[in-house]
Amino acid sequence: MAIPKAIAAVLLIGLTYFFKFLWKVRTSSVATLPGPWYSHYTGVVLRYHTLRARRIFYVHELHHRYGGVVRIAPNQVAVADIAGVSQIHKIGSGFLKSAWYENFVSLTGNGIFPMRDLVMHGTRRKLFSRAFSNSSLKNNWEPEVRRKVNLAVQKIKQDALDAQKGADIFKWWTLMATDVVTHLSFGESFNMVEQGKQTPYIDALQKVALDGLLRNEIPLLRALLRYIPIKTLQDVFNAQDMVFTQSMVAVRNMRNGNGSSMNLFGQIIACAEDKEKESLTEDDVKVEAGSFIIAGSDTTAVTMTYLTWAVLKQPALRARLEDEIAQLSDELTMAELEGAPVLNSVIDETLRLYCAAPGALPRVVPKGGMTVSGYHIAGGVEVSTQAYTNHRDPSVFPDPLNFDGLRFLNKAAMTPAQKTSFMPWGGGSRTCIGLHLALIEIRLATALFFRECRGAKISECMQDEMMELENTFLVAPKGHCCYVSLT
Repeated sequence: MAIPKAIAAVLLIGLTYFFKFLWKVRTSSVATLPGPWYSHYTGVVLRYHTLRARRIFYVHELHHRYGGVVRIAPNQVAVADIAGVSQIHKIGSGFLKSAWYENFVSLTGNGIFPMRDLVMHGTRRKLFSRAFSNSSLKNNWEPEVRRKVNLAVQKIKQDALDAQKGADIFKWWTLMATDVVTHLSFGESFNMVEQGKQTPYIDALQKVALDGLLRNEIPLLRALLRYIPIKTLQDVFNAQDMVFTQSMVAVRNMRNGNGSSMNLFGQIIACAEDKEKESLTEDDVKVEAGSFIIAGSDTTAVTMTYLTWAVLKQPALRARLEDEIAQLSDELTMAELEGAPVLNSVIDETLRLYCAAPGALPRVVPKGGMTVSGYHIAGGVEVSTQAYTNHRDPSVFPDPLNFDGLRFLNKAAMTPAQKTSFMPWGGGSRTCIGLHLALIEIRLATALFFRECRGAKISECMQDEMMELENTFLVAPKGHCCYVSLT
């Protein structure tokens, strides 16, 4: 029986597109790259692992199987080769941030974190760099940071002595870090450590981050979900409105502040030249305030949680750290903390093995294409690196899965490969602008905890499986808690 002409035409068109698709896939610049066969045709497997909070482990396994350059989706390549990583993140390399960042932050406006335009980013970073310098942060904000850190440690100590399970340090470090960054951004404290819980604004920010994940990984399904009248879903999609409403506090305090103590934005504007001031609108301040909190709360909290847990797991290391801190002055000055070798080695080892943002840092290959680690990759292809893999390279860091708190005791002895591979703060011109603030918090919190809670131990209710990494963009303990005890 003859096939009707209409059906034959549809089949012919379908086959034409199918073979055209196959031809495009097999002749693309990434076709010759190592990788699983299905990554030629679809990124659904990568999305599956991302949505299961397992992306870093999946990509790490692909590197283990296929090498330093791996095709992970039809238009995406993962790079772990040291030379390639250095090339991608080198200042002036031409590898710009991908659109992934704009969706991840999910706040409408121009923020420094997702900003892709090099000129705009350079202007914004220059504007912010003074306020985020180590000296400026210590001069203007150290007393407030100390107050919040000290209060958090006292709360931990109280719970560790009294509570049945002990103190949940993941909870307290999260409240502390969020309190610090919100105070700097808004110019007034949310008092979350005092209250022992986070505010609705922080709840909304977390929903914005979740919405960013949906935008990136399942955009079509997200578009459909917006029309489903379920409160939980609508709360996620409407969270941005609450964030912007609350962020007016940052704008108000920027206007009313004296430029040095009200909030960071007032300080930034006070130090800026007239042209620079014009580049930061009130809407930009709202976006930046939210972005700073997203970037500066869970990251510091996760680092402190894993640092505390890892040290308490090793009694000899804990004793050495406690002894070093005991020899410092009662004031625990920043100069002392910055010069404490064991303390800083423990921090760096935590940043290596439990980096808070160890996942993909996607960049776009410049127009015309580039040769990366011996492979020519066409312009427009997305390439990404992940610290999780580079920090676990046994040829760079011996016995990489072991937490060696003294690994960085002699930083002058670090090899060039170690210096290049160590990227807990990102790389190049996009290195985290808040790293000095994070280090002030981490040094103070570590020193105060191991002084005030000397002899602390992991609570009996904790199991190692609860501390396994769960990964979206940032990481967190799988159990979303970490209990310590002083009894």
